[in-house]
Amino acid sequence: MASVTFTIPDKVKEDMESFPWVNWSELAREEALKRAKLAREFEEFKRITSKSKLTEKDADQLAEKAKASMHKQLKKEGLI
Repeated sequence: MASVTFTIPDKVKEDMESFPWVNWSELAREEALKRAKLAREFEEFKRITSKSKLTEKDADQLAEKAKASMHKQLKKEGLI
């Protein structure tokens, strides 16, 4: 596994030291993994949507239809 070192302001280091029970390395590792996954997913989203011919107006119309359908269903179930 690779190791990464980065610089932080002294004030941040002082703040971190006031929470000795926090595993800052693990926290940074988890956040880096989340961000990398999010970046990969966003790139996939851009790849897929770049081929789409759906306009913003089309998307708005679909959203309105979905809202109306959901409202009708919830009303039918007595939830609203």
